[in-house]
Amino acid sequence: MPRLMWEQVFRMTAETHSAAEIPGRLNLVREEIRLACEGADRPIGSVELVAVSKTMPAAAVEDAIEAGQRVFGENRVQEALGKWPALKELHPDIELHLIGPLQTNKARDAVSLFDAIQTVDRPKLARVLAEEMERAGKRPRCFVQVNTGEEPQKAGVGPEDVAAFVSVCKETFNLPVVGLMCIPPLDEEPAMHFALLAKLAAELKLPELSMGMSADFETAIAFGATYVRIGTAIFGERVLLE
Repeated sequence: MPRLMWEQVFRMTAETHSAAEIPGRLNLVREEIRLACEGADRPIGSVELVAVSKTMPAAAVEDAIEAGQRVFGENRVQEALGKWPALKELHPDIELHLIGPLQTNKARDAVSLFDAIQTVDRPKLARVLAEEMERAGKRPRCFVQVNTGEEPQKAGVGPEDVAAFVSVCKETFNLPVVGLMCIPPLDEEPAMHFALLAKLAAELKLPELSMGMSADFETAIAFGATYVRIGTAIFGERVLLE
């Protein structure tokens, strides 16, 4: 189905979710990912879909799980704590990624609950995460968030500081850094940001690239994304949290 056609299908509010809608949307997204991989001459299965379930009720998440989705992303530690422990107990093969900013006072909970933390962005956080991983005996995979647009209001390490920061994370704190993550500026062409992130990851010999969301994941795949973070195209419009 052409992209514009299925985008119209996704313009639904969270309140109208039914058990049939989310599996159908997931299948459409998976097909678009498959086609994007083919178009980029990449192997099918080389891109992992992170279904972004922030603000979504547990029932909506269950619909996605029943449809075979196993990798999910959440923005807020506190929200995830209210939703995911029970879901992970029922579905122990779930992989949960933190894709939103992490405060150091939430690091203990993040290490306990998440299997990957995509938003490591400052030395203090790296140090606290290392301490909590040592305490818990659990080592979630880490991504360094890169502020490719160097936006002052946005979290992330500046491109020129990535190499030094990754070195600190790995050598000083022994964090399991596996890749880089970015969120391009809304008003700029994402391709140049994806290209920059891919270049930085290649220089640092990091295998994973988390980039691309509902509106631009096909472009991200063309530039080498190994994880794409898609929420609206699967779950519909968000329920705003206070």
